[in-house]
Amino acid sequence: MPSFVITDKCDGCKALDRTACQYICPNDLMVLDRESNKAMNRAPEMCWECYNCVKICPTQAIEVRGYADFMPLGGVVQPLRSSDAIMWSVKFRDGQIKRFKFPTRTIPEGTAEPDAGFETGTDDLKSPLLRTEPGSTGLDELEKI
Repeated sequence: MPSFVITDKCDGCKALDRTACQYICPNDLMVLDRESNKAMNRAPEMCWECYNCVKICPTQAIEVRGYADFMPLGGVVQPLRSSDAIMWSVKFRDGQIKRFKFPTRTIPEGTAEPDAGFETGTDDLKSPLLRTEPGSTGLDELEKI
């Protein structure tokens, strides 16, 4: 099911140039309606259901309804983020709520190494090798095709 915006909760991220959901949507579907200053999904049929917009929304105004095998009709899944964890609240149609908390980081923020400690294999942009190959593959040399 595609994401949808609960307009009563949405403040359009205070009508900045881009809303948080616009910034994070990998398919560029979320837009700000300038007349209402509310976010909206402009092409729900194209939604990947990645939950990025749901997780980043500061007012929890975006929802994705789960499928019947995951959530019976009327159920809602809502994330609540913090700097080091995300808590998913699952509200069933009978009103029962279950919460699941997961860490979002395993290392301190800003300490990730983009190359994971491997040396750059080549700076040639036309090379078929990835940036850290062959070292990251565990091989001394990759087979030539």
